Amino acid sequence: MKNPEAQQDVSVSQGIRMMFYVMKPSETSFQTLEEVPDYVRKATPFFISLMLLELVVSWIRKGKPSGGLDDALASLSAGIMSRLPRLFSRSIELTSYVYIWENYRLISLPWDSPWTWYLTFLGVDFGYYWFHRMAHEVNIMWAGHQTHHSSEGYNLSTALRQSVLQIYTSWIFYSPLALFIPPSVYAVHLQFNLLYQFWIHTEVIDNLGPLELILNTPSHHRVHHGRNRYCIDRNFAGTLIIWDRIFGTFEAENEKVVYGLTHPINTFEPFKVQFHHLVNIWTTFWATPGFFNKFSVIFKGPGWSPGKPRLGLIEEIPEVEGKEIPFSSSASQLLKIYVLVQFALMLAFYEETFADKAVLSQVTLLLRVCFIILTLTSIGFLLDQRRKAAVLETFRCLVFLMLCRSGHLKPCLSSSSFAFETKCSFTSKMMCAKSISVKDGYSFWTGYVGNLCNNGVRQPHDILRSCALSYTVSYRNKIIRLLICITLLKGTKGNKTNPENSLFLSNFSFSHMSKAWKCADTRGNVSTVWE
Repeated sequence: MKNPEAQQDVSVSQGIRMMFYVMKPSETSFQTLEEVPDYVRKATPFFISLMLLELVVSWIRKGKPSGGLDDALASLSAGIMSRLPRLFSRSIELTSYVYIWENYRLISLPWDSPWTWYLTFLGVDFGYYWFHRMAHEVNIMWAGHQTHHSSEGYNLSTALRQSVLQIYTSWIFYSPLALFIPPSVYAVHLQFNLLYQFWIHTEVIDNLGPLELILNTPSHHRVHHGRNRYCIDRNFAGTLIIWDRIFGTFEAENEKVVYGLTHPINTFEPFKVQFHHLVNIWTTFWATPGFFNKFSVIFKGPGWSPGKPRLGLIEEIPEVEGKEIPFSSSASQLLKIYVLVQFALMLAFYEETFADKAVLSQVTLLLRVCFIILTLTSIGFLLDQRRKAAVLETFRCLVFLMLCRSGHLKPCLSSSSFAFETKCSFTSKMMCAKSISVKDGYSFWTGYVGNLCNNGVRQPHDILRSCALSYTVSYRNKIIRLLICITLLKGTKGNKTNPENSLFLSNFSFSHMSKAWKCADTRGNVSTVWE
């Protein structure tokens, strides 16, 4: 029998209350796992609203926002990457829990009992404390959790900097609950425990008085995120700080906290943010002699090395002075605006993909996930000012157009298709101009304008084709040129609206393309192609 008070839709009042874990058992109890809403996804508007509120309050109090745009985008990128696997399957935390429940449970507590609800609240929070503590004390688990600590800022966006790898170890610490707690109740509290920890990632809230004795608060969690020596391996609690007080890991905030890893990674590139410590473990593993020492590299603390205690020496943690300047992007303000716009568009595709995942094919889902990851990577490259950032962004724009033309991706508004293609066309040229020589760049623009003038803009797609053709003959990367050729040839099929345009493309593709290929390879000066 279903609970008549439980609702899958979340009202504004419920949304605010679920962010602070003050929901009632009667409105969040479900008989089956399938009935449990995706509260984390439904919280997206509240994430954004609270981040904007924090931005305003921080600006009023300090005269500047807390943290930078580049760091916030890196945090949001990590959060998006951590959620992408859920497009294909249920999380391992729920899959493993259901397996234990169905095969090994000892008793079945009633799913609609308030006592079961409150017991699960304590059980999930207790399991989180021990998972979180081990994630700091076991090197291979730290490889996942370090993602969350890699930000050198501390604001609400930091809460969303989540790891792709973390769920593959966290489930172990919740599995004992499957012996008696129904999966539907567990799934609710697993989400609420995570949502509660969102609002404590802020500097705009100071001491909360008596609540500091029981609850995990922004002050307590600021200590946890610090790289000061007194902050290391402290305050592991999720919701209740009593676990740290009981097990001796509590530390009060008593001096300015400097945030981030003890050895900052200084990058916004999402793959490095997610996986750089795995590379460190791999390197250290092969460089360390002895089988047991190699074993210890994986399962002892991140600071361990032969001859040291399990967790390493606190004296080896670099001292901080409180004057450290967080790593920030050297990109221009104009480029940051461009990056922000691209991120916003990608976020719309991300939300649409999750909303429509039940009706999308596996191929479309896979292509969309790859495009989202490509976009996040390109954004990281642009913020890091990498040498190949322009090339990657140009490639991303071309992939976007290919996916739109093939039907696997669509603009947020169908009426804006032309605007999207035009934007990507000019973006390709802008990025291309950064990645080729001045001489080649001149030929590129000459070819682009000449192509438009000579052949005319018969359709909106002519702008795209003109860009692609001029780019093809001016850029020397064979792989990208081949990709453009394939796109152009694909575009000629079934073109009934303008046979002249199709003929033009066919003639160019088969006669001029080979000439352009050779010319760009040998001289880089492509002006003769357009004679």
